[in-house]
Amino acid sequence: MAIKLLIDMNLSPDWVDFLESRGWPSVHWSRIGDHDAPDDLIMQWAAEHEYVVFTHDLDFGAILALTQASGPSVIQIRVEDVSPRGMGTHALSTLESCAAELSEGALVVVEPHRRRVRILPL
Repeated sequence: MAIKLLIDMNLSPDWVDFLESRGWPSVHWSRIGDHDAPDDLIMQWAAEHEYVVFTHDLDFGAILALTQASGPSVIQIRVEDVSPRGMGTHALSTLESCAAELSEGALVVVEPHRRRVRILPL
């Protein structure tokens, strides 16, 4: 499966252009659904359409833990500067190095100097 990214509302739509220009199919949630949509609806849409959720929101990891779901995969950015300019290189490196895990089902937490990968279900 080619990895497609669903950019959550808490991240800039600028991520779409940044990722698309580097070969990572992406869509921002604002193009898909209501900006006030609950996180579980976003997760359901991502799972049904085989997208990886790309977010700064800790709730998506909590949803995976509480539901013991095997998908969708989630990339959770936990840094101060969540812009493509500040985080883009690290995000691309994460996508490349964790592609296999994300394709199978994983929660990937990206921090300033490390990343953690947990295989789903949690």
